[in-house]
Amino acid sequence: MPTNLAIEDNLIIEAQKLGKHRTKKDTVNEALKEYIQRRKQLEIIRMFGKIDYDKNYNYKSGRTRKRVKASKSER
Repeated sequence: MPTNLAIEDNLIIEAQKLGKHRTKKDTVNEALKEYIQRRKQLEIIRMFGKIDYDKNYNYKSGRTRKRVKASKSER
C-alpha cells in the first residue's frame, strides 16, 4: 500500500544509522514493528494482577519428561 508520509529527515536518518538499515522503507517498517511489539507488551503488563490463578496448581508437574538418548550419529 503506497503511502506518502512527511517524516522529519533528522529522525529517519538517525534511525537508519542506528538500525543499520539500507533504505528508508526498511527503517520505517522496522520502527513500526518495534512500536507494535512495545504496545502489545504494555497491554500484557497492564493485565498483571488482574488474572486469577489456581494457588494449588503444580507447575512443576508439567516439567517432567523422559530424556531420549541420542544415537551415535547425532552426537
